[in-house]
Amino acid sequence: MPPEHFLRIDFRGARALAVINPFYLHSGQVKQIVGGTLTTASADLKTNYVSKLPASYFAKLYKDNGLAGAHVIMLGPGNEDAASEALSEWNGGLQVGGGINDKNAKQWIDWGAEKVIITSYLFPEGKFSKENLDLVLAALDGDKEKLVIDLSCRRREETWFVAMNKWQTITDMEVNENSIKMLEPYCSEFLIHAADNEGLQKGIDEKLVERLAEWCNIPVTYAGGGRNLQDLDHVKTLSGGKVDLTIGSALDVFGGSGVTFEE
Repeated sequence: MPPEHFLRIDFRGARALAVINPFYLHSGQVKQIVGGTLTTASADLKTNYVSKLPASYFAKLYKDNGLAGAHVIMLGPGNEDAASEALSEWNGGLQVGGGINDKNAKQWIDWGAEKVIITSYLFPEGKFSKENLDLVLAALDGDKEKLVIDLSCRRREETWFVAMNKWQTITDMEVNENSIKMLEPYCSEFLIHAADNEGLQKGIDEKLVERLAEWCNIPVTYAGGGRNLQDLDHVKTLSGGKVDLTIGSALDVFGGSGVTFEE
């Protein structure tokens, strides 16, 4: 599953583009991380921001401002308590991902998650498992509205392949029209990080945004490289208003300078 994560300003009722300001949890702390550095070696990890404030603070900030749909992503072990505290602060307002499987998906919903976000469990040993997808949906009583499928990916020349295990393992699934159409009936939306762009604040993967707009018929959120509100306008133009954007590291509440929280 992707990393750190986020908050969405959800204007989908009018189908205007949404900007989502995510936060990631790593070792129990809220962080903004350079996605491609999420290896098992802690010395390799590069962070743009480490908050001294708890996850519950950001949950309350989003709740107080009506910013529904935020993604809270647990990167590795030791983040469950922080995620639970965030859900306690805003029951039903946050989406949770990281380590989600058929055994705990319903539990996170019961603890107050609006939706659960899943990646790695769908790709045992890097190979897509329809059986595992069915197990997760069954655990959610067949309610696909509670499920977000994360197809975060890494680029291979002119193609993209789903990446799991903190974006370090490339799976056998290419992100393309066929894979999108195959998965759409089983979830309410997609989350897609361009892992090679994540946290760098050097611009979005324009081709991926364009392709997602062509391929997806359900809500889809792109993450990776968003720097400012001009990038939001750019995504809107490229996608015809069909793709939402996350802005994390560039946001002032996460130590960035590209976008203020008030904006």
